[in-house]
Amino acid sequence: MMYEDRESDGLIVSEKPLNKICDNKRMAEEVEKRRPAERNPSKRNRGQAQSWTTLPNELDRIRYAARRNRKEQFVSLWHHVYDIGRLRKSFMKLKRNSASGIDGTTWKEYGSNLENNLKDLSARLRRGSYKARAVKRTFIPKQDGRQRPIGIPVLEDKIVQKAMVEVLNAIYEVDFLGFSYGFRPGRNQHNALDAVVEAIEGRKVNWVLDVDICGFFDAIDHEWLIKFVEHRIKDKRITRHIRKWLNAGVMEAGQWSKTDEGTPQGGSASPLLANIYLHYVFDLWANSWRKRNASGDVVMIRYADDIVLGFQYQHELKLFLKELEKRFEKFNLKLHPEKTLSIEFGRYAAERRKEKGKGKPKTFDFLGFTHLCSKSRKGKFMVLRKTSAKKMRSKLQELQKTLRERMHWSIPDIGRWLKSVIIGHCRYYGVPWNGKSLSRFRSVLARLWYKTLRRRSQRSRIIWKRMNRLVKIWLPIPFICHPYPMERMRVNT
Repeated sequence: MMYEDRESDGLIVSEKPLNKICDNKRMAEEVEKRRPAERNPSKRNRGQAQSWTTLPNELDRIRYAARRNRKEQFVSLWHHVYDIGRLRKSFMKLKRNSASGIDGTTWKEYGSNLENNLKDLSARLRRGSYKARAVKRTFIPKQDGRQRPIGIPVLEDKIVQKAMVEVLNAIYEVDFLGFSYGFRPGRNQHNALDAVVEAIEGRKVNWVLDVDICGFFDAIDHEWLIKFVEHRIKDKRITRHIRKWLNAGVMEAGQWSKTDEGTPQGGSASPLLANIYLHYVFDLWANSWRKRNASGDVVMIRYADDIVLGFQYQHELKLFLKELEKRFEKFNLKLHPEKTLSIEFGRYAAERRKEKGKGKPKTFDFLGFTHLCSKSRKGKFMVLRKTSAKKMRSKLQELQKTLRERMHWSIPDIGRWLKSVIIGHCRYYGVPWNGKSLSRFRSVLARLWYKTLRRRSQRSRIIWKRMNRLVKIWLPIPFICHPYPMERMRVNT
């Protein structure tokens, strides 16, 4: 079909056919487009180009694929890990003053020749010659007097693990359930604490189960963990490097020992691997159990291996606990017999216990806070959160020891340090209705400082009149910096 161009007011207009169908045949085909002029594009043409800011990056594409098909398995991910840009970003996210591994390389030393080091690291990861090093084992004291083992990987292992975690998070953040809060981007301890309060106050919760797992990070079964990872990740290079980190062993007092189970606390990959393990062992099973067996309300909140569950009926709690022990036993986990508690807690707990002559409802600890049944000024039920007595006692003992070590510091220097201590304490424990605990922490810290200053000299001892002036100058008044749980959850939602 021929088309004529007609001239109108100096403009050449091409008469294009209408896209109609006649006798089941398309009468017009698409008109051939003219090639643009060979010159700089006009503003109109330049605006049609897709900007780099609107293009999805590789992690967004992985996240979209994971969300589109929850059963899809990813077979090619390793090239995202050894990307030099991602390795550089992972290096910059590491703590500058963190302890070094068995090779003694610090962040500053590695960064002095960063580009060449990253190129060499990327090349070794690409060709498969990268080797994981053993972690250096240290111990930190726990509240019950025992020692908690901490593994410190070498700097390159930290970089690679953090890069891999960033890639895998794009997949597993789609899979993880909503009541899991530990070590996930965009979530923190206070989100889990708010969820506990809102679940107990807003749902029909009469019983609370506080679950504690014995030595969880040291009891993770390696074979089960790899099987769980392979549900989503079919890239053999990912699973091979995870095995390298798990089987690298630990170095303690100059002696190497093999680790057949557990993940070292301190590595960048350990929190994600622990979340994957509990996602398949607990989260999916517990959520299915709730839908299948529970007739009343059941709420769950998990932060890493700290789990709190709320039940409407006591017989369902007992049934769940019995089946949970069998479930954990299958995957090499065990409930702590002394720390796993079931208590009567909720809106009507105080009245029911008073009728039975049992006294006030018991309390439970979660993420450093003691949760109590209480009432507001208007007589409405509320969950009161106070700083855990064990946490405050251990913190004050640690500060007392540090004050003795810094006894001969100048008063301005030690005052500035104590100011930062109180501000940091309030940043975490400054939740509504916890003002008394914050004030008590400040007053005890002031007395410890007073005793330390009096030990500096036997001739001119400080008196409380002067001490009160120092406290007023250097120790800030405690403050509440966190909103009410419902306000924060409403904003996040």
